[in-house]
Amino acid sequence: MNPYARPNAYRENSIMTASPEQLVVMLYDGAGRFLRQAEGSMLEGSWLQAGEKLSRAEAIIDELLATLDMDAGEVADRLQSIYVFCKMRLIEARLHRDSVRVDQVARLLSELREAWSHVRSAAVV
Repeated sequence: MNPYARPNAYRENSIMTASPEQLVVMLYDGAGRFLRQAEGSMLEGSWLQAGEKLSRAEAIIDELLATLDMDAGEVADRLQSIYVFCKMRLIEARLHRDSVRVDQVARLLSELREAWSHVRSAAVV
């Protein structure tokens, strides 16, 4: 069977061939997508769906936390603090049904995504 005939084959191939920097950017993209979906669901009053999307974004933040190389020094320490802050804000957002907190986390992760995108570009050159 042609591996590209499967619906997710392109995405799977992209993940398997991505550099570590590209994988981090992909994680940020996924978290951002789920956070925007959660924010939209909250604004519509669809709390169950918002909770599901928040859980998916939190799982991505957990993955970012788990893959941090804490031997990398200050950068890793700062990223860890940011990720923990993001998780706390999302917990608060869920408890208070507050889309503003979700937006805050989405914007923060978007800024980190841009930074990682530049790191990825510099590594390619």
